[in-house]
Amino acid sequence: METPVVIIGAGQAGLAMSRCLTDRSVEHVVLERGTVAHAWRTERWESLRLLTPNWMSRLPGHRYVGDDPDGYMSAAEAAGFLEGYGRSFAAPVRAHTTVTAVVPTPGGSLVETDQGPWRCRTVVLATGAAGAPHVPGISAALPAVRQVTALEYRSPDQLDAGGVLVVGASASGVQIADELRRAGRAVTLAAGEHIRLPRTYRGRDIHWWMDAIGRLDERYDQVDDLSRARRLPSLQLVGTRERRTLDLNALAAGGVQVVGRLVGVSSGRAQFSGSLANVVASADLKLHRLLDRIDEHVAAHDLAGRVGATDRPEPTRVATAPTEIELSRFSTVVWATGYRPRYPRLDGSVFDRRGRLRHDGGVVEAPGMYVLGLPFLRRRKSSFIDGAGPDAHELCAHLVRRLSRRRAA
Repeated sequence: METPVVIIGAGQAGLAMSRCLTDRSVEHVVLERGTVAHAWRTERWESLRLLTPNWMSRLPGHRYVGDDPDGYMSAAEAAGFLEGYGRSFAAPVRAHTTVTAVVPTPGGSLVETDQGPWRCRTVVLATGAAGAPHVPGISAALPAVRQVTALEYRSPDQLDAGGVLVVGASASGVQIADELRRAGRAVTLAAGEHIRLPRTYRGRDIHWWMDAIGRLDERYDQVDDLSRARRLPSLQLVGTRERRTLDLNALAAGGVQVVGRLVGVSSGRAQFSGSLANVVASADLKLHRLLDRIDEHVAAHDLAGRVGATDRPEPTRVATAPTEIELSRFSTVVWATGYRPRYPRLDGSVFDRRGRLRHDGGVVEAPGMYVLGLPFLRRRKSSFIDGAGPDAHELCAHLVRRLSRRRAA
């Protein structure tokens, strides 16, 4: 089979690119290992909701039109939203087609799948950033404790009775820790670097403010340290009807024991960093810098009469945290330590020494290959549903120019 463009993945990034190509009348196919929005249906815990409010669910030619714009979609609702998006323009999705390899050819690429090969001139990798969980090597020192990744976690009932150690204090870690403690479990949270944010500030969702001040649209070629910006942890937020803030203060007040980063295991004891106070002080400092920027925006645009008064969160309260805990206290360790992209087999030259894809704003260092859906790909919101469209528009234009040059040649 042959087509000019093969898109791998039918999530928000793949569908956004498909819509952009459809609008330009470019023939293409979308190959998906499951069905549309497969990961949203099969790789999310039951209570998960988007971190972004519904009004931010915007894609090329499509947006949320329901009666709860300030709410937060569940994973199933997000999957339905994307499924409806694909139907709206008859996206050419080939479901249940697993791509196993992308092999360079003189005229483009050979995309090998379990349903037969595709020849194309251009490939778009849209498999997302959360393809596989990242589990630190220290996990090998925990043979007697059940270990579950955030990608495998579904609900408290799934875990064995007993205490739980949740490792990681970004979005997944704090949400899972909160759910477990609400279910009556004894929870210890090992917190490393994190980005603390209030759910709302001055009466508006924090994402409303970040959208208003232009922070989410900051581009990859405008930041001083792009590599670090792409490695930052996810925002410490939760989407709930009451729009509550979920930070270390809230967790500690609910009975979660907060300790430092997990650094080792020795003689049946888990060892934690003693730098928790410094970590939370850094997170608080960055939080107040953002709120300062919001307040400056309010003053510059004379918004004080239309938004609420300043309501800054209290400093993170750090109780004296132990640096060692007996592993016998825990029946389960939940690894909420981030994710890594998962690609089909690619030529090794497209990866750097750390195994990261070499690309410039989504244009991969391989002829005719693009990537979408990674953190800070072209702008700060690239990994959000709301960021897939702008990135797809720009990369689609680049892709079409390349196809035109090849036809002219």
